[in-house]
Amino acid sequence: MNYAAFAIDLDGTLLVGDEVPEVNRKAVQAASQAGIRVVIATARWAQFAVRLGESLGIHDPVIACSGAQVFDPAGPGDVYDKRLPPDFAEALFAICNEERCIATVTLGDQVKIKMDGRPEARHLAPEMRWCAQLHLDSEDLPRVAAIQGSRCVERIRRELEEAFSDRVNILDSIGPTGKVILAITSTDATKGAALTETCAHMGIAPSQVVAFGDAENDLDMFQIAGASVAMGQADDTTKAAATFVSKANTDGGVAHAIWRLLERGTLAA
Repeated sequence: MNYAAFAIDLDGTLLVGDEVPEVNRKAVQAASQAGIRVVIATARWAQFAVRLGESLGIHDPVIACSGAQVFDPAGPGDVYDKRLPPDFAEALFAICNEERCIATVTLGDQVKIKMDGRPEARHLAPEMRWCAQLHLDSEDLPRVAAIQGSRCVERIRRELEEAFSDRVNILDSIGPTGKVILAITSTDATKGAALTETCAHMGIAPSQVVAFGDAENDLDMFQIAGASVAMGQADDTTKAAATFVSKANTDGGVAHAIWRLLERGTLAA
C-alpha cells in the first residue's frame, strides 16, 4: 500500500452519535499499528478531536473547525489558524441572537454555545461556555460557527450567503444526531487547504492520503487526497466525488474501507 495517512471525518463517518463503534476503533488502531498516520478531520473543535484521538491511542495532528485550524498535540500546537471576517461574524451573531437556534462558535481556547435554556455543566465539555447571546470580540474572532435551526439557517442563507460569498464558506455538514447543520468558515479555511498544510507539516504528499467523509464540507479534502472514501449514507454528490463508496457509518463504513486497504493495498475492486 502506497498510502502514508488517513484523514477521517468524525460526525457521520467515524462516529455514531458521540461514540466510535468498536469495529471502527479496532480498524483505526490496526492502521496506526501498521504505520499509517491517522488525522482526524472534523467540524468540531480541536480539544474534542485531540481527546478522541488519545482514546484511540493516536497522537497525530488534527484538522479541526471544518478546516479553519490544524493543531499538533505533540507540538508546536497551531499549525494553521483561519478566522471569520469580523463584519460577517457581527452580522451572523445578530441573526443568531434574534432567532431560536443552537449556535456553536469556536474561538481561541473556548467554544461558546448559544441555545435556549442553560444546559447543566455536566453536559458541556470543559472548554464549552453557554451564553444567552453571542457577542463579538475583535481580538478573538471565530474559527467556525455551526448553526442548527431552520429559520435561522434560512435567514443566514438569504441575507448573508451571497453578500459574503467571496470571503465566507457556508456549507452543509452532519451533526452528532445525523441532522444537517451549517458549518461556516472563511473561504481560506477548508478541509482541503488544512490537509495540504497538515501534509506539509508531516512531510508527506497529499497523494499519500486517503480521505474519509460523508458531506459537502469533505469534498475539498477528497479533491486533493490520493484516494477518498464516502460513507454509504452520504448524499449523491459526495458519493460521486469519492474513489470508493463504503458502508454506512452505522454499519462500520470506516472499518470496511480500512480493512480493504490493509488487506488488499487498494480500494479498487
